[in-house]
Amino acid sequence: MVGIPGVVKFILKRGIQLFLVTVLAVYVTILVANMGGYVDEIIKGEIRLQVSWSIRNNPQYKGLPPSEIDKLIEQRFKIELERRGLDKPFIYRSFSYLWDALTLNLGRSLFLTSDSGSKQVRIIILERLPQTVLLFTTATLLIFFSTVFLGLYMARNYGGRVDRTVISLTPLSAIPGWFYGIFMIMIFASWLRILPYGGLVDVPPPKDPLLYVLSVLKHMILPLLSWVIAGLFIGSYSYRALFLIFSTEDFVEVARAKGVPPRKIELNYIFRMALPTVITRFSLALISSWTGAIITETVFNWPGLGTLTWAAIGTFDTPILIGVVIIYAYLLMATILSLDIAYGFLDPRIRVGGAPHGV
Repeated sequence: MVGIPGVVKFILKRGIQLFLVTVLAVYVTILVANMGGYVDEIIKGEIRLQVSWSIRNNPQYKGLPPSEIDKLIEQRFKIELERRGLDKPFIYRSFSYLWDALTLNLGRSLFLTSDSGSKQVRIIILERLPQTVLLFTTATLLIFFSTVFLGLYMARNYGGRVDRTVISLTPLSAIPGWFYGIFMIMIFASWLRILPYGGLVDVPPPKDPLLYVLSVLKHMILPLLSWVIAGLFIGSYSYRALFLIFSTEDFVEVARAKGVPPRKIELNYIFRMALPTVITRFSLALISSWTGAIITETVFNWPGLGTLTWAAIGTFDTPILIGVVIIYAYLLMATILSLDIAYGFLDPRIRVGGAPHGV
């Protein structure tokens, strides 16, 4: 049994390592999203144009000589740069951006707004997050449970009809979900006209809460099916291979020789030993689902973080991009740290904060 000081030391050490990696990842994102300062130069140019237009079209300054107008434009331009912090070199501003990102001071977007008209990055992201969680977390849960149970069944019935069928269909998972989505839209929306092309809800949205929920569920059917079809076969095959590996271990053979029931062997020996891997895959897939999927959301016109990210890329809205990345980075850091701690309780061969058992 590991003492409390050992666990605390491990958590602190591992947490510091993950935080440093997170800082590096966020800083690289800032450099890439800002193109090494090029986006700031674009913003400076737009500020100069706005200041110039406002002064040259102001009747108050019509009688001034051109040299005085140019001088006034330059003064206003410098004041605006100082107000926005753009008067300092980019290397200095990059660390300022990094500190704001790490402290979740996400600030204001450059171009995009929320549906309510706000330019606060936090509000914009929080407005899109529920739709992304609703669709892609539901898809992740469906894929996870279906692939785990199907993988167990395939491992139990190795070489059977279901096993051979799933293996033969595994190459279908090479096709991304959004590609299946296009065909499903063509069949069920364009041809059969039984499901909507996309969007979150019918237009106009139903006023009755129950009808509203049913409308959202109807719009979720096609994107959910496209993701489940893309991930079902390869996921089941992967778990089947994992369970087969553990089913050949010596302790499993000993349990079989002792007459332990097959179902008990499957749950208490095979599945339990594979549990750390299963939980790791599920946890990482779950937090990844919270970031959405750009192409899938675009195909189905789903108003989530994926379409927000694509819009931010198209408009060089760096605060939005950095905000999405930092939130995902913190979620990933917390998940990995939690998994490292959980391994010590899930797998008896691992000791949290110390050497493996038996060493």
